Amino acid sequence: MTLKQILQRGEQIIAPGVYDALTALIAERYGFKALYLSGAGIAYSKLGRPDIGLVTMTEVVSTIELIRDRVSSPLIVDADNGHGNALNVQRTVRMYERAGANALQLEDQSLPKRCGHLAGKAVVSAAEMVGKIKAAVDARHSDQTLIIARTDAIAVEGFEAALDRAERYVEAGADVLFVEAPANQEQLQAICQRFGTRLPLLANMVEGGSTPMYTAPELGELGFQIVIFPGGIARALAKTADQYYDSLHLNLSNMPFKDRMLDLNGLNALIGTPEMLEHGKRFEANAQ
Repeated sequence: MTLKQILQRGEQIIAPGVYDALTALIAERYGFKALYLSGAGIAYSKLGRPDIGLVTMTEVVSTIELIRDRVSSPLIVDADNGHGNALNVQRTVRMYERAGANALQLEDQSLPKRCGHLAGKAVVSAAEMVGKIKAAVDARHSDQTLIIARTDAIAVEGFEAALDRAERYVEAGADVLFVEAPANQEQLQAICQRFGTRLPLLANMVEGGSTPMYTAPELGELGFQIVIFPGGIARALAKTADQYYDSLHLNLSNMPFKDRMLDLNGLNALIGTPEMLEHGKRFEANAQ
């Protein structure tokens, strides 16, 4: 089923963050209904830099293509602010959709943008964002491709202003609503009470972020149908990598760390090396 069909059935979608084909492959093995391609994760892993708008549209497209070549799970993609004005948004939608995105998340931040849970954000006018949403809806090839409208206005203009913006984004044709960084349960509940019966709502769980941490079932009880955990894998792997390099530096060997690693055979089994080599035999010169 498409993401749209899953949502129409009333099912909750838990989407773990991924940032490359390997993390997507590992996540897919656990049967999640969707994966979330994190712009922050791409910035962390490809650039070694923070999520402040440095990643380009073409770098994201390349990442989508590599992931789509390896996994078939529905893919929600962080499209930042559409990489420019409404015309840029339309190009972004076309390119992401062709590359294999099933949903695009667009935010109302201005440049330079910030991670949704960093201070110092700024937002474009609500009217400009409305135009971007309409442009995105107009540009998509399939009506099964979801446009997720995100507002970062809570931290900039206050909670009530963010809800007013969200109202306009719903009216503009967004398929899913994402009010970023609510500060407490009361704000989460208010979002659901106002919009929950009208379209699917997305909640973002960020360890150490502005929003209290809840489980997906708890958020489902409040009214959130999509829950993303976008940057958790990058933080988990960063800590593991730090511990690995520390161990190698101290011990001059991987032996003390080996029980926390896959060995060569384990990694090859995970990525499908035996199956791929067997498949390749069909095309060898002496194949019958």
